[in-house]
Amino acid sequence: MNIARIIEGWAAHFPSKTALHFQGTDISYAQFWSRIDAATRNLDVEKGDRVAWLGYNSPEMLVLLFALARLGAILVPLNWRLAAAEHRAILEDCTPKFIFSDDEFKEHAGNLNVAAGTLTAGSNAECSGRDEDDVLIVYTSGTTGRPRGVVLSQSALLWNGFNAIHAHDLSQADHVLTALPMFHVGGLNNQTLPALLAGASVTLHPRFDPALWLADVAARRPTLSLLVPATLQAVIAHPAWAATDLSSLKMVNAGSMVVPDSLIRAFHARGVPVGQIYGCTETAPIATVLLKEDAVRKLGSAGKPALHCEVKLVDGEVWVRGPNVMRGYWNDPASTAAVLTPEGWFRTGDLARVDEEGYYWIMGRSKDVIISGGENIYPAELENVLADCAEIAEGAVIGIEDPKWGEAALACVVLQKNSHFTEKSVLALFQDRLAKFKHPRRVLFLDSLPRNAMGKVQKAELKRLVAGA
Repeated sequence: MNIARIIEGWAAHFPSKTALHFQGTDISYAQFWSRIDAATRNLDVEKGDRVAWLGYNSPEMLVLLFALARLGAILVPLNWRLAAAEHRAILEDCTPKFIFSDDEFKEHAGNLNVAAGTLTAGSNAECSGRDEDDVLIVYTSGTTGRPRGVVLSQSALLWNGFNAIHAHDLSQADHVLTALPMFHVGGLNNQTLPALLAGASVTLHPRFDPALWLADVAARRPTLSLLVPATLQAVIAHPAWAATDLSSLKMVNAGSMVVPDSLIRAFHARGVPVGQIYGCTETAPIATVLLKEDAVRKLGSAGKPALHCEVKLVDGEVWVRGPNVMRGYWNDPASTAAVLTPEGWFRTGDLARVDEEGYYWIMGRSKDVIISGGENIYPAELENVLADCAEIAEGAVIGIEDPKWGEAALACVVLQKNSHFTEKSVLALFQDRLAKFKHPRRVLFLDSLPRNAMGKVQKAELKRLVAGA
């Protein structure tokens, strides 16, 4: 059996119930299942094939996911914010048979050297997909700067769904408002898929817009939504925030490792508890959860291990084990072995402490990652760009506080002798090389980079230099 059976079941039991609402149109569970069934019969793919999706949030992406699950094939959702060169690197790694895209990205997708997908093949393929089959590859840049494909099975999505149902107190009676991008496991797997697995209804926004989020909270009366610090801030700062009726929300969950207390308190002041989900792409993502009952008392905590997860600290590092954990990185056994132990523990690279009641508190990241507006930025990617420039003798990238995005990238640069490079010249290096959200916001010029006895750049010292600048 495969995970699409659950949608088929809801369509049989509650055919007229709204599964999805998108841009003014309700799609019932019966209609949703009909689209999935038609797509299954008209997709020319075989078990194990990869199929890419490039586009904003839409019902078509979800239809494609469930159809591929029935066939035992794999969806590769692409981050639409990435540059073409980044997309090509991902596609060369996973070699999809087709790429589907929405109208906004048709031209871009046509330049990625992958055949355009259609739903008119009429293959009548056998539904051989099973829960144990891989169904999703989500790419996340590693500390080396090279994107790695996290492979998640249908079973991992199912068990993550059980964790989410517990975390969000989800039931058939709930109505989820999804505004975060579904090319991330946060937007796709944190509430959206679990809501459908639970028989709830989902209002789907193509992309996040604080005005639309507030308007739909007031008009459509959702019970749950998921935000990250940058979107929490955007909602709170919007002129309609104070006047919008938020009373339908039984809870808002924050899907980020560390959320500023001020943002949480702003929602609490409006009577809306803010829970917390801690995890990462490799854990599908739910590893620990802060329930709404604990939201005020344990404000800022990442909560306790999810219902179907084991979590422990090893020398302060968070390790996670459970059926929701990835199978490994696509086509990368060395990177997989570096983070997955033989006993099945995933080493997150994040540091935490546990209080006397068993609640986890995330203290920082051992992985050198910057989280800006809910997006991961890995300094190695930016440092690779700096290293390619003959005008630059050496460079390093660190995260700095940013009032809008939480964090932003700062390039620390040592120029070659006689170079006349300016900050503008350095920032121009990233144009068309990396997605705009990854670009450094500032450049700090130095005579040399601080290094330890082994020659490694001391980024903590760089941060102190920046703080004192």
